[in-house]
Parts: sequence; C-alpha cells; structure tokens
Amino acid sequence: MLKVSDYFRKWSIPSRIAGSILYKTRDQYCRTAGAEVEGYNEPSVNSHVNGEYAKINWDVLGFGLIPTDYMYIMNCSKDQHFSQGTLTPFGKIEVNPSSGILNYGQGLFEGLKAHRTANGRILLFRPEENAMRMKVGAKRMCMQAPTVEQFVNAVKQTVHSNKRWVPPPGKGAMYIRPLLMGSGPVLGVAPASEYTFITYASPVGNYHKGVLNLIVEEKFRRAIPGGTGGVKAVTNYAIIYKPIAEAKAKGFTDVLFLNAEKYIEEVSTTNIFLVKGNEILTPPTSGTILPGITRKSIIEITHVLGYQITSTRWYELEQTTSTRCYELEEITSTRYLLIVKERAIPVGELFDAEEVFCTGTAVGVNSVNSITYQDTRIAYKRGAGTVGQKLYEMLTGIQTGRIEDKMGWTVELD
Repeated sequence: MLKVSDYFRKWSIPSRIAGSILYKTRDQYCRTAGAEVEGYNEPSVNSHVNGEYAKINWDVLGFGLIPTDYMYIMNCSKDQHFSQGTLTPFGKIEVNPSSGILNYGQGLFEGLKAHRTANGRILLFRPEENAMRMKVGAKRMCMQAPTVEQFVNAVKQTVHSNKRWVPPPGKGAMYIRPLLMGSGPVLGVAPASEYTFITYASPVGNYHKGVLNLIVEEKFRRAIPGGTGGVKAVTNYAIIYKPIAEAKAKGFTDVLFLNAEKYIEEVSTTNIFLVKGNEILTPPTSGTILPGITRKSIIEITHVLGYQITSTRWYELEQTTSTRCYELEEITSTRYLLIVKERAIPVGELFDAEEVFCTGTAVGVNSVNSITYQDTRIAYKRGAGTVGQKLYEMLTGIQTGRIEDKMGWTVELD
C-alpha cells in the first residue's frame, strides 16, 4: 500500500427497479452486460467464503446487470420501523399491481461500490453517506427508511454473500444497488401502506466506453425548483431517456442539462466540474442537483490537497484564508492560488474552461473530451497531468487501498 506521505509532504484532515418483475434468464442478463459467464452453477452455502471467483470473463465487463447469488430484503408497514432483513437467492419478487412504486413512482435508490484490493481485502466506500442520503430522500417522498445501521448492514451482507462476484483487482468493481420502494397497495394518490428495501449487486466495468463527448440540452429539463432533482428518486431517470437517446443518435456520449436560466446543472447521471485557471468550479446542490457522494469526496480532497501535481509527486499545501483556499509551491518555486468554488455557472463559461470532468459512483472521475453547444464544439484537456486525472488517481487509490485512507472513508468487509 502507498502512503499519502509518498505523495505529500504535509497532510491535514478537515474536522446517488427491483420492484419490477425480473423476466430475463441469467445468461440473457450476462449477454446484456457484455460479459461472458461460463458454466454457471447454483451457489453452495459456502461459495462466498471459500475464495473462489465466479466463472466470468473479467476482462470484458461492461456496466450492465450480471445477476449474482443473493439479495437482501427488509419490509415495514407505514409508521413502523423496518424489521430484521434476510438474504434470499437473487430472483423474481412479487409486487402488488396497485403498489405505490408501480402506480405513482414512490421509490428511491442508491448506488455504491465494493473494490477488491491487491492483498485480497474488500473495501466499501462511504456507505453511511448513501444511507443518510436515502433518509433525506425518503422524507421528501413520504417513505419509511432503514436506519443508517440497517442500510450499512444490508450492504455488507449483500457483498459478503456475493464475494465471488467482486472482480479481481484492476478488473472492475462490485456495484451495489439499494432500493427503497412503496410496495403496499394504494389506489388514491397517497403514500403506500408498506415499504420494501432491497439490496442487490452486480460486477461492473466502466460506465462509459471511450472518450466522453457531451452535448448541451436546451429543450428538456432534468429537474425543476421544488421538485425531486435533489434526491435520488426513481422518477428522475426515465425522463432523461429521450434526450440521451437523441444525443446518442447524433454521435454524442451523454447530455449536459441546464436550468431555465441557462446555468449548468448536471450531466444525465453525474455531477460536473470546470477548471478555469486557478479555480475549480461546480454548481451548488441547491435542490435541483443531486448531492453526489463522489462529488463531495472530490471537493473534500481538493480542499485539503489542492490539485496541482507534477509527473511524480504532489507538493506542499499551505492554508491561507479559508478551508477552500490554498497556496501551493511547485518545485520551480512558482506560487499561485487555488480556489475551489461552488457557484452558479452560466453556460457561456464552457468556452473559457481548460478542463471539464464528471463525477459519480458509476463513472468515478471522468474527464470530458468535448462539449457541443449550439453547434459549436469545445475541446478540453484530458489525460496525464490534468486536474481530473490526478483527482481520479487519488480517489481510486483510496477506494482500492493503494493509498492510505487518512480520511476514514473506506469500510473493510469483515
């Protein structure tokens, strides 16, 4: 394991529906995900603890569902607490036709990853943050939510029971999907009478294949003030299918959404950052933008460490006027100020940015190759030596155990 001191001379720590019935076979799922499963056998009770890997071609993982062995389920009635959950083989579930999730979209989900380290440990990344975000979303959607402890326990049990599906180091990660849904029957427009919490998992590779080329969406909106854009509601996602499909038909990878005043908000499933001179900019999460956990982590890393790096090492940071403002000295003794800002970003500032990168659980930190706005294509720096690349290396280093976790973000699976 590398220590942070290998990168830094000084370190200081500051005090984002399983309810629908599953119809596909396992082989169909695996073909959809772009991975080949060879000779699948039903798991034995010890298959997740004896160190074996699932028989899968880890070199061709995409981002799609590959059914694993088990899922975790909890239930509760309205105004009650969730009961003790249980592990059950992954498969179909029964859903009432008049359930809140099917009729009115009363549901939330989260996404987080487990990584296998070079020495065989399995690390979760900030699961309590996902738990707390689900609680905030549940309040907005008038739903019962599991406690933070129940949420984290469900994630741990799901990963542990599916350990053989956690990819080898450097081959991908296990994506965990906690889902909270109104499962009780309801006919009138009202909260459901019962709630179900399900956690399942799948091995995944990269979310985007190839370079990231975005187009600014001017007709459709992802969210509106007072809506649910700031929580991870299931209803937020189907509405972006059409603009994404139209963008891909034109040869773009994804869509960058604006608000009604032409300020930058989000890419379809990720937060966005711009690098301009000595500033790293990102829109504030003020109700229409999801407060991403990867976003939060990148901001915290940047606040402590700054971003400038040479080809071999980071250099010392000295705090100046606030936790968001640092002075940095390179080996050349050139001094300058780095400022991290969360503020409204007019779309016109895309033309001035030197770099743009996206953050999210699925994508990690992904540098943008180009953005097209009103038929004008703007290209950005990417690759070795860029801010986005160095932040990616630091974040993934912590997530995979290559860099010592001084932030206390990773949770090791027992």
